[in-house]
Amino acid sequence: MARAVSETHGEILAAAARRFAVTGYRGTSLQDIAREVGCSKATVLYHFANKEALLAELMAPAIGVLRDLDDRLGGLTAAAAQEVAAQGFVDLAVRFRREIAVLRGEFPELLCQPAFAHIQEISDRLRDALAGHSDRPSARIAALVLLAGISEACAEFVDIPDDELRSALLTLVRRAVEPVAVPLPQPPTTEDKDS
Repeated sequence: MARAVSETHGEILAAAARRFAVTGYRGTSLQDIAREVGCSKATVLYHFANKEALLAELMAPAIGVLRDLDDRLGGLTAAAAQEVAAQGFVDLAVRFRREIAVLRGEFPELLCQPAFAHIQEISDRLRDALAGHSDRPSARIAALVLLAGISEACAEFVDIPDDELRSALLTLVRRAVEPVAVPLPQPPTTEDKDS
């Protein structure tokens, strides 16, 4: 009996995720994925126009969460944006650590693909928020190192339970970021009192 179309679609996605994690995106062919599923390359192409479309569908849930985080950052004060960026990115990285592992080492090349072109802009805004919207090189460097390190840690430590990993990463982020100085309210001046 032939497999249901949706079942085959899901099997192709799962096989692609496994193959990408083992041999990388570049090192995996559609034929490799078809072989693992037990179908023809034509069947894979029936479900996905090409390898890029397959990767785009695999990454769509993570990208959706990243876009939501980006939307939440808009209009926040620097201190609030820094906290939302820290918690939001750690949560995203822990939740999608298997997907992050798929992209390990190939992220810059994948950003050149049309399906992922907007990710660099979102990443830049996320880095800026984590830096507390600071122009100080130390804050910007810390934010970039944290984003890369969080991703790498989530891909590497798949054996650590989610809650434990999330807690460790948030502790690290809070130690590493430069806190945003919140201006204290100024006492009224004599001129303010007279008005």
